[in-house]
Amino acid sequence: MNKAELVEKLAARAEMSNRAAKDIVDAIFSVENGIIAGELKAKGKVQITGFGTFSADHRPARDWRIPGTDKTKHVGAHHYPKFKAGKSLKDFVK
Repeated sequence: MNKAELVEKLAARAEMSNRAAKDIVDAIFSVENGIIAGELKAKGKVQITGFGTFSADHRPARDWRIPGTDKTKHVGAHHYPKFKAGKSLKDFVK
């Protein structure tokens, strides 16, 4: 399912226009100004009980070897997004 399909399904289920559904999906999932992305940028987490937790995890600086060569590359410390599925979602998908 892509974003357009998600918008259509939300509009049908909530009996609203596609435009209103798109605004809701953008408010939650947009990278530039979405609720989840904004919280992760602030190094926080978004926990949706039963569904899962979105969080920002930290990776320290490290050197890694380029496969097939003896060259190494340095990667600086950074944060990355992480998602951990909740128990209810895991049980449902099984």
